[in-house]
Amino acid sequence: MKLLIVNGPNLNWLGRREPNVYGSGTMDECLEALRRRYPDDEIDYYQSNIEGELIDRLQRASDEGVEGIALNAGAYTHTSLALADCIRSLDCPVVELHITNVHRREEIRHRSLLAPACRGIVCGFGLDSYRLALEALKGAQ
Repeated sequence: MKLLIVNGPNLNWLGRREPNVYGSGTMDECLEALRRRYPDDEIDYYQSNIEGELIDRLQRASDEGVEGIALNAGAYTHTSLALADCIRSLDCPVVELHITNVHRREEIRHRSLLAPACRGIVCGFGLDSYRLALEALKGAQ
């Protein structure tokens, strides 16, 4: 299965950004573990701090035959109608994911503008949220 993981703003600093909140693991470590766990799947990865670049990457995914997207849009989850509109136009399922349980955090993080456009949401399981999102996508075939 061809899968894509997309991370939004500040997630390029995993492992050094607020380790007490996000843990000390890096995205490189997470990707390595996922690729070992799913050797028969193609797992691509993209990260940007820029909203328009995230939209461009999601749109390209449809043209590349991506069969499922795990999206951690970071703070754009709570602010971006543009990302939500993009998700609605895609040919493949998208699972929203978060490393932390956003419902235990600041009130502004409790509402997702992306959730209504996504197949489902995974949150609160640290970097294992990425594995759980991929499992959901693999089950959605």
